[in-house]
Amino acid sequence: MRVGTGYDVHRLINGRRLILGGVEIPHTSGLLGHSDADVLTHAVMDALLGAAALGDIGMHFPDTDEQYRGISSMKLLARVRELLEQAGYLIENIDATVIAQRPKLRPYIEAMENRIAEALQIEKTQVNVKATTEERLGFTGREEGICAQAVCSISRFYENSVLVSDSEERNCKSCPGCRK
Repeated sequence: MRVGTGYDVHRLINGRRLILGGVEIPHTSGLLGHSDADVLTHAVMDALLGAAALGDIGMHFPDTDEQYRGISSMKLLARVRELLEQAGYLIENIDATVIAQRPKLRPYIEAMENRIAEALQIEKTQVNVKATTEERLGFTGREEGICAQAVCSISRFYENSVLVSDSEERNCKSCPGCRK
């Protein structure tokens, strides 16, 4: 099993839509960024890429590339899933936290989990999203921006399986703890 972490932050500005976890949330301002600035999805992508030692989102989707201007982060997340698959990894679980003073996110959490799971082609039970405030402290507390953190675990396609014929070929007694 491999574990990865991700973090992202974007400034809140007027005149932009607020997208978190692929869900548009009614609010007086949105997040500034080259893509849709979905901090939650960006943190999840970085966690997954980091766990697989595949770099980060800036490497794969640079903000200097016009093809990513305004793009939905859900499309980028689906591409991260493809990269993991090509590298031979399965997603075990994702746990993420959005830090924002406002708006209240509880009503949108389930939709965010559904969108992330759908883009990654995993079960909703493998995705957990939480939201918290910083009690009016710091840039999130002053409503200058929103940030998100994510942690994930991934494993190789066949990491936890042992074929009996493989253990017999090595003259192994197939003890319960063997993963060779």
